[in-house]
Amino acid sequence: MPPVPDVEQAEAAIVEHYPRLVRLAYLVLPPALGRNRRVLTAHALTQRALPRGRRAGEVAAAAAAADSVQGGVPGQRAGVAGADAGYAYVRARVLRAALEAGIPLTFRALPRRAQLPVLLPQVWGLRLFPRSGGAEELALDQWLATLDGPGRAACVLRALERLPEPEVLRVLAGAGVANPAAAVAESGDPAHDALFASPEFDPCVLQARPTDLLRRRRFARAALAAGAALTVCAALLALPGGGWGADGAAAPPYAKNAAAEQALDPAKLVRVAPTLWRTSSRTDFSAWPARGDRIGDTALLRRALAVWARPGSSVVASATPGTPPGPPMGPPQLLYAGTVDQAVVVLLYDGLRVVRYAEPRSGTSVAALDFARTDGASADTATALVLSRVDGNVRYLTAPWITGAGERDLLKPGEAPTALKLSPDGVTPPVASPAPAGSCTGWNALALTGDGATRLITDLGELTPARLTSGAPGAERDVTEGGELGDWSRIACLLPSVRSHGVRTVNAWTYAKQPLPEGEGTATWLCTRAETWAGTQDRVQAQFLTPGAPLAAQAAKAEGSRACGPREPRVLAGVLWKSKAGQWYVLAAGSAQFASLSVSGGGVSGAATGNRLAVKAPEGAQVDLAGRLTDGTKAGVLR
Repeated sequence: MPPVPDVEQAEAAIVEHYPRLVRLAYLVLPPALGRNRRVLTAHALTQRALPRGRRAGEVAAAAAAADSVQGGVPGQRAGVAGADAGYAYVRARVLRAALEAGIPLTFRALPRRAQLPVLLPQVWGLRLFPRSGGAEELALDQWLATLDGPGRAACVLRALERLPEPEVLRVLAGAGVANPAAAVAESGDPAHDALFASPEFDPCVLQARPTDLLRRRRFARAALAAGAALTVCAALLALPGGGWGADGAAAPPYAKNAAAEQALDPAKLVRVAPTLWRTSSRTDFSAWPARGDRIGDTALLRRALAVWARPGSSVVASATPGTPPGPPMGPPQLLYAGTVDQAVVVLLYDGLRVVRYAEPRSGTSVAALDFARTDGASADTATALVLSRVDGNVRYLTAPWITGAGERDLLKPGEAPTALKLSPDGVTPPVASPAPAGSCTGWNALALTGDGATRLITDLGELTPARLTSGAPGAERDVTEGGELGDWSRIACLLPSVRSHGVRTVNAWTYAKQPLPEGEGTATWLCTRAETWAGTQDRVQAQFLTPGAPLAAQAAKAEGSRACGPREPRVLAGVLWKSKAGQWYVLAAGSAQFASLSVSGGGVSGAATGNRLAVKAPEGAQVDLAGRLTDGTKAGVLR
């Protein structure tokens, strides 16, 4: 049985295999729901597959129904997704939920969550459905409609997951199917299994059509009348009556507190002199002056502080992992207050966190509040903050010591950065966001010059951009040389795997070069370490790059590991690689600290002196890789 995955592993499996999981749920759901509702339900069930916590009983039951896999060397390509314990676990949850959604509601039992209409995601004003296929796909869809839920599940596990019949029986039993053998017998002939991969059954590639327009107009008029009535009631309730009162989107106060009122007084906000950063011993956010065209707007600052202290139900709040979202302990520092695109933005800093408050240009009833942990920042990591994201573009507020900025596409290392003109307040023009997950035709980064250095940063979906560096652990440096830019051009498309995880810096290190068997050139082994502001969930990846390949392949990954960092500056990883002649090999490489490597299991056995190994292996072999350091101690593979 595979190791029981934790919540973070389950989340990573959902993000990595999201299209496959949604397709599985869409095919298992009953066709009677209709295509639009099946699409939304499939996405909802997949997103609900993330467990609430480490519930041993539930997780163990799901893991018992999942594919067993021994932690060894991954294949050269992703291959069978079920080879990951986290994926097997979330697949079992998605399958169980999709089967439960097809159970009719009765008065004899309470409804299960999967049987109820989904709350999220929702799309208003549009009906969504996958692209239409040909006659064969239509015939397959009609045939699937004749099967019950377990029969459809057996088809999907066989056709999409490529599981053999014994594994299908085991997974179905783990999902609660009473008679798995009957479901497998009902699943029919596998001759048309390839059609399950058709766009006809892909709920992630959708077409859109409008809903009933006349009915929508009637509903809009009714909602407008109800909104006007609520506005009148709110105006009556907000008449002066003493106390703090309601501030924009803030919730009403529960009780007066003199210390809290002082912390939320706009007149007591800390405002740093514009030239303090030139003489300050600290070059972090505490040295930033107050900037923007609304720094004197007392009403705006009061709303921002009140919403921070007590966000109401209409406030959309977010926080990077490891960031406490509570109110400030004392008067915070004002970094920025101004109009940005279609919003009014306020940036505040309390020594531990940077907080962004945003409201529309007109109206104060709704607001957004974002928290980002920034303790321990320095001149290298306090270079910029995200002001806004609109229409796929990002505006940054740069540090006062930044004198120049340029936009660089990491996938085009040979091109010079495009110069950007900063405003007098240090705000950049709109910069295109990096590529979304699943589409990597370019990856934009910002080259910021100032304080005697040029630093490369990129947006990973958070308030603080991540700094990109190169070099061995403990000797990281800014990415400026052609070779370092070349390495980043081949690993940039792996950055979505660390998006929205509170990442502070990402370092890429070429730790080994390996001649390939049969004279097919020299491969490059890289280690990428994403360090977080919290410092507890750092993510490490080992990547393998063959000659002529535009992008690197992920060879191994770990979370919370000290590998490839200053505290443990070593790494070992391996892959299965196929030569042009069709021969498969186990290739492995470690950093310079390794004196010998060995591989065993899966019909493979071999050893090598030094930090590189190449052994012939059968296709799909699952092996164990180990190494011995120069001081004689043993060390395992990155995982």
